[in-house]
Amino acid sequence: MASILRVRDLHVHYGVIHAIKGLNLEVSDGEIVAIIGANGAGKSTFLNTVAGMVRPSNGHIEFMDRRLPPRSHEVVRAGIALVPEGRRVFGNLSVYHNLVMGAYLRNDPAGVRNDRDRVYALFPRLKERERQPASTLSGGEQQMLAIGRALMSRPRMLLLDEPSLGLAPILVKDIFVTLKEINREGTTILLVEQNARQALDLAGRAYVFQTGSIVLSGPSRELLANKQVQEAYLGSRAGMRAASRPGPRGRERPASGGSPAE
Repeated sequence: MASILRVRDLHVHYGVIHAIKGLNLEVSDGEIVAIIGANGAGKSTFLNTVAGMVRPSNGHIEFMDRRLPPRSHEVVRAGIALVPEGRRVFGNLSVYHNLVMGAYLRNDPAGVRNDRDRVYALFPRLKERERQPASTLSGGEQQMLAIGRALMSRPRMLLLDEPSLGLAPILVKDIFVTLKEINREGTTILLVEQNARQALDLAGRAYVFQTGSIVLSGPSRELLANKQVQEAYLGSRAGMRAASRPGPRGRERPASGGSPAE
């Protein structure tokens, strides 16, 4: 499959803090790719940089063979939508109007209606609560709404930042099943997820971030079998001890397309 996203030598600074350190990463069209790592590893910073919310200090990002524009609304127009950590729905607006806000760059009313119906088909609870303020929804329903709002821009690629955060396991399962369906319908997914096992079960490939760098990458089934990953991120007793230490280090695997994951 052809690469839809290419990241080369990406650096991000917050003042004197070097948050992202020379990342090289690729995502192919139609893939689900996961990013795992400890808190503070740079996962959310990376997604926010791709989404145009954070300016890189060096490097470049290409999407569909074109350099990605620097502003967030231009990134949405190019075909990338972000579902942010913490959902960030518009609490004083209804479910319906939150979805309308997701389509604010579009000028095809019939297509917007069709996509809203598609969101309601994916998440029937949203249709039931269409006129409710988003602030009255449960956490799981707000996560459904955040995903639906992003889909209203009709993205080629969906970025998701910690979609399981704070949700009951049964809701997490439902949302991940829906993400598979969204992917089967043609949307590429790049996922940051605290639940490493859930992320690796969903994704075909994954990257392991540590303090702003990629230390491991490869097919998810290989990372699931990797002892370092098991100990650090998959809940073993050794992993509990490792939680207070930096993540795993090891020989880097080549990323899809043959470029090194640095």
